[in-house]
Amino acid sequence: MSRRIRRWNGAVLTVALGGALAAGCGAPGGDAPQAEATGTSPSSAPTCGTAPVTLNGYFETGFPLPKDLADEFTKQHPNVKWNIREDQFAVITQNAPRVLADDPPDLMRLPQVSELVKNNLLKNLDGYAKAFGWDTWPASQLQQMRMVPGGKTRGEGSLYAMGLNFSMTGVFYNKKLAAKIGMSAPPATLAELDDALAKAKSAGVQPIAQFNGGATGGLAFPLQDLMAAYGPPGPINDWIFQKPGATIDTPSNLQATRHLEKWIKAGYFWKDVNAVDYATMMSRFIKGEGLFMFNGDWESGNLDKQMPGDVGFFLMPPEQEGGAQAAMSAPLTFGISSRAKNADCAAFFLNWVATDAKAREIGVKVGGSHPMGPADAAMPEVEAGTVTASTLEAGAKIGKDNGAMDFIANATGAIYAKSWTPQLQKLVAGQQTPDGLLKSVQSDYTSQVGGS
Repeated sequence: MSRRIRRWNGAVLTVALGGALAAGCGAPGGDAPQAEATGTSPSSAPTCGTAPVTLNGYFETGFPLPKDLADEFTKQHPNVKWNIREDQFAVITQNAPRVLADDPPDLMRLPQVSELVKNNLLKNLDGYAKAFGWDTWPASQLQQMRMVPGGKTRGEGSLYAMGLNFSMTGVFYNKKLAAKIGMSAPPATLAELDDALAKAKSAGVQPIAQFNGGATGGLAFPLQDLMAAYGPPGPINDWIFQKPGATIDTPSNLQATRHLEKWIKAGYFWKDVNAVDYATMMSRFIKGEGLFMFNGDWESGNLDKQMPGDVGFFLMPPEQEGGAQAAMSAPLTFGISSRAKNADCAAFFLNWVATDAKAREIGVKVGGSHPMGPADAAMPEVEAGTVTASTLEAGAKIGKDNGAMDFIANATGAIYAKSWTPQLQKLVAGQQTPDGLLKSVQSDYTSQVGGS
């Protein structure tokens, strides 16, 4: 019998998303009229009832977790069917306001959400939090989805979204390609990572598999990892949370951006990286066309299935050996439309995801991440030696080091598609400098925050 590991990290990783005033939680009952937010709890926890219900979902394509959870939910609650629309995350990011306004789903995968809540497009979940007992969970689980009125302060206030789990980013690597360059263990420092990249290039091994095409470019992943290697995560979170005076244009972030430019000029990324989308990156990595890939633990289950035993995972190494490590971590964020027909049933589903034993097992084995839920909830068993086991172990390290960061793409609703991505694409094309990139992003940020 294979050895198994069981673990739960009570200090759940946090990231801040959120919003401002929105329509509130309604009375129990799938199709009951929805009242404005009052801060009062429903008289009993909502359910999906026994009458036929069709939940309308707007999900992200290419990621099986939400649909697998939906299928299991229907098995346990056969009166509930699903009508699911899927789009790439870049499309969801651009379409979210229009979809929520014109054709509101009951449950939707959310991009950065402050503008959505400011425009009253998302439901205030405070009543559900009281009814289901979410407020008794570790506060850090919900902190990233809270906002106070006005949309300026994140991490506190009312709850406007819920996560299907907590995800975390780091570096996946192909063990067979690592063996070709004599890499027997993950790099312990940034210098060791640089050395591995150089050896791969010299040996004819593609150093990095990464996407940077479309409206949401993937070079933001290694860039933020480099930012974490050169400086603490606190100032980055301050910038993302829109704290007064925060800036992304700092000396340590300039070092990080210059380091990324060095990787670009050294040829460590594919020549067509600006034309590679996320799905193509995954396909190429699975085919063995890259030693390293900067990505998130949501791919752990997929890689365990597609490349069993051949993939490892590590956190971005610090500049100095033994230094604290940081990583982007965030819930797989879903929200309920302020005009949802079946808001109570959607909320019941979100609570089920975090508390049902089978749902939590799916969250770990398919999603590769920590489930939401009570601090004393049982952690599903995971096979030792798998990628999933490695990502969960890395999560414990981040919790210990207090190294959780939000994603720099979440600072404003438009910053990812309108600023980070085009600026990083220009950096690849030699049309932008590291200093110019940070100044341009900061200028866009100031304009967007000032006008919000």
